[in-house]
Amino acid sequence: MDETDEIRGMALQLEYNDDLDPLLNRIGDARCVLVGEADHGTHEYYAWRAALTRRLIAERGFSFVGVEGDWPDCRQINRCVTLADGAPDDPREVLDRFRRWPTWMWANAEVVHFCEWLRDHNAALPPDRRAGFYGLDVYSLWESLRAIILYLIEHRPDYVETALEACRCFETYGEDPQAYARGTRLAPEGCSQEVLDLLTRLREEAAPAHTDDPAEVLDLRQNAEVTAGAEEYYRAMVGDGPESWNGRDIHMADTLDRLLAFHGADARAVVWAHNTHVGDARATPMARHGLVNLGQLARERHGRDRVVLVGFAGGHGEVVAAPRWGAPMEVMPVPPPRPDSLEALLDKTELGRALFIFSDQPDAAWLRAERGHRAIGVVYDPYLDHHRNWVPTRLGERYDALCWLHRTTPIRPLHLDAARRGELETFPAGV
Repeated sequence: MDETDEIRGMALQLEYNDDLDPLLNRIGDARCVLVGEADHGTHEYYAWRAALTRRLIAERGFSFVGVEGDWPDCRQINRCVTLADGAPDDPREVLDRFRRWPTWMWANAEVVHFCEWLRDHNAALPPDRRAGFYGLDVYSLWESLRAIILYLIEHRPDYVETALEACRCFETYGEDPQAYARGTRLAPEGCSQEVLDLLTRLREEAAPAHTDDPAEVLDLRQNAEVTAGAEEYYRAMVGDGPESWNGRDIHMADTLDRLLAFHGADARAVVWAHNTHVGDARATPMARHGLVNLGQLARERHGRDRVVLVGFAGGHGEVVAAPRWGAPMEVMPVPPPRPDSLEALLDKTELGRALFIFSDQPDAAWLRAERGHRAIGVVYDPYLDHHRNWVPTRLGERYDALCWLHRTTPIRPLHLDAARRGELETFPAGV
């Protein structure tokens, strides 16, 4: 039997929501389900990820969704979908306010549709059983600092000076993370001491005495953790080592654990992030370069039997991305896969859509072989696709399941982006 026959024999239908039944059975009582995407701008990845998540929340009682997004922005979505007092009623209104580049990652019709469903689902439940929506990422340094200061002015004025010291240190960089990263070449410690002082004070027990809302306490402390993590991340960007990538993924893993603890001993989480964060780094050259990622850390911390990693792969079509960092988004072509890749092998099967669950045939040759697996970021050049964007992968070790979509179409952004200055993207060195 050749590999294409082996793959066809493993392929499960992926046309309707009920076709996800075998994947839900594979997930079983897992505590964390991490669901990837091969890029940040494909409709099918967002739609199937949302379909799986809806079923996990509605049928299996999953507690929250954690995404590769900023904590302050996603907190506003969380308040909306959990029907918090004073929050907007319309998720579209909240998502349309997203202004950090690349806005299309979250300000799109696909996420609106999911959040509308989540709000409707939560409306029928008591507050303590409503599923939340949280940002796991590390980028929102200035937004988190502002949120901390506003909270302290109202609740702990004696802490405000500590927060302002950190703010003053960053002022000279004008909210430009690249300027801060460059500045640490001359002063390697940057603003780390000011941020450490702030974090230390906010970890003390004083804050809970001033509010009976656990979510408010979580928000304050998470903004402090983001501030510390972001400062460390930007400082590490000037080096050539793995520190910036690892710092970001460790921060996301720590945030996930913090949210699981917040939601209680029986909490269960769905995570949405790029395949490069979700798929176990040890099944790629990332490990040889000293890189770790969220999927690996989740398996290590919670146990492989309690974590399910779901990857996505696509053949060709169109995607929303930008030609350079901070540039306006475009709808770009995604060319057919290069001949030696996983996607080319799947293309040969002539399967339009398929679900693969690796525990069905763990020793299948195509799952053990190393092949390039396409990974498109928010910055993309389709004319160089065959020379970049491919992560050598042992598929059966990297994920527990894979969704294959032969033809892909772009997501539907809520608004057009103007070119905005943003954070530098980190991507595994040597991949």
